[in-house]
This record gives sequence, C-alpha cells and structure tokens, in this order.
Amino acid sequence: MEILDPTVEAATQPIAYVDRPGSLRGKRIGLIENTKYNSDKLLQRIGEILKAEYGASETRMFRKHNSSVPAHEEIIQEVRKTCDAIVAGVGD
Repeated sequence: MEILDPTVEAATQPIAYVDRPGSLRGKRIGLIENTKYNSDKLLQRIGEILKAEYGASETRMFRKHNSSVPAHEEIIQEVRKTCDAIVAGVGD
C-alpha cells in the first residue's frame, strides 16, 4: 500500500510595508471595499470617523472587481496618486 501526503509547504514571499503616518490629520484616505454585502457601508462609516475624530481631510471609496482578487491596477495607480493612506474592508 502506498500512502500519499497531499499537503505541501506554503509558499511565502516577504511583504514590504510602508511606514504608518504619525497622524491622519490632513491626510487623504482611500477606502477599498471588496464588494461583499455592507462593506461599502462599513467603510463609509469608518471614513466619517477618520475625518471627524482623527482629522483626515477627505476619504475616497474604491471598489474591487470582487472579493477574491487583489485590487486591479487602475485602483492601485489612482490610490498612489490621490491617497496618503488606505483602509481595506470586508463585509458580510
């Protein structure tokens, strides 16, 4: 009898993080929602709190094609040009 092990080592790749801002005061915040139910409402409320309580100057909502894929290139390029920080949200 031959026993097969279907498990494999998970491939890893390093993730490069940028430094967090010391404050959100005056910052432009991108909100990236994943199309799941209520993710847009959750992020809209988070954006209101970031402006009212943390001094963010503006928020801007972006919508992914669907929840199972990374943000598409148009979103990434627009975020780089127009946002100082981002929040990605999940609904359901």
